[in-house]
Amino acid sequence: MSQTIMHARLIPTLLLIATLLIPAVSMADDDPKKQVRERLSQAIPGLTIQGVRESDVPGLYEVVTQGQETLYATPDGRHFVVGKLYRLDENGLTNLTEKGLSKKRARLLSQVDDARMISFAPDGPVKATVNVFTDIDCPYCRKLHQEVPRLNEQGVRVNYLAYPRSGPGTPSFRKYVSVWCSEDRQTAMDQAKAGQSVPSAQCDNPVQAQFRLGGQVGVTGTPAIILEDGRMIRGYVPAERLLQALESS
Repeated sequence: MSQTIMHARLIPTLLLIATLLIPAVSMADDDPKKQVRERLSQAIPGLTIQGVRESDVPGLYEVVTQGQETLYATPDGRHFVVGKLYRLDENGLTNLTEKGLSKKRARLLSQVDDARMISFAPDGPVKATVNVFTDIDCPYCRKLHQEVPRLNEQGVRVNYLAYPRSGPGTPSFRKYVSVWCSEDRQTAMDQAKAGQSVPSAQCDNPVQAQFRLGGQVGVTGTPAIILEDGRMIRGYVPAERLLQALESS
């Protein structure tokens, strides 16, 4: 079981323990952000907190973790809520939590060098880019790969990042490494997605790092399609629906 999934399952129980058992601490001289960070770290050892900031709701602090969970804490750090925060306005419901996660995804993916991804680019100008966390053996990933030529025709570049769901050391993981280490990565990816064998190969590769990155941006299954604004589309969608989503971004 991955550390991200384990934390997601343990958070509700541990937060209850934290609320009931952790003694009160005076906040006279403490920064609320620091207080929240320290209390949560005590409650869930090993949890990586990437940031604490004031949320859109006065009196609540948003806690961004390494995985996909977002928590909201009171300023004294004694009460926590795990879930999504919505705002109701004249435009309807806005998922504020998802907006925050989208920014996080876009920021993390902007740090990945294009040369460390396997890209399928259009012949003409690139009008849009999608980043896809993919598994060589995932049936719906293979189905999505069949849509790549259509996406390319419409000026969409498809960047593949590795997310072998079975994890490091497994056949799917080794297949992705072999694809990356091939002389022609695009052709090797085409072959692998078609269920054909690719000669085993080893070299410096980003597969492990991208697998970890997938966990950081909240990937729980494949394919996971991330648009340029950080929105995530979970699972297979036909090219036409994906193009519609890109038009609205």
